[in-house]
Amino acid sequence: MQALIHYFLHFIFPAAIAYGFYRKNWLKIYGILVATMLVDLDHLLATPVFEACRCSINFHPLHSYWAIGAYILLLCFRGPRVIALGLLLHMGTDALDCMFSRLYCG
Repeated sequence: MQALIHYFLHFIFPAAIAYGFYRKNWLKIYGILVATMLVDLDHLLATPVFEACRCSINFHPLHSYWAIGAYILLLCFRGPRVIALGLLLHMGTDALDCMFSRLYCG
């Protein structure tokens, strides 16, 4: 169930946001929102790269509280607003995964 929720929030929910709020350019906006998943490249800096019970939030550099603060600040500017939205949606999804991890991993 965790994986289903995770991928729903990464792919379907951004499509709904893009279509609901940016209907005129929804496909372009959806592409930007999905492209923000490149933030996960910072996982390549960890050893091991994937650990099922590891919380990404404040572990990986682009998932740190400082980075999240920067993403929130980016919401104030019109140009990078959609990118900031995508990054924050991603962080929210990963934070939800952290909660699941606490339940399943102890």
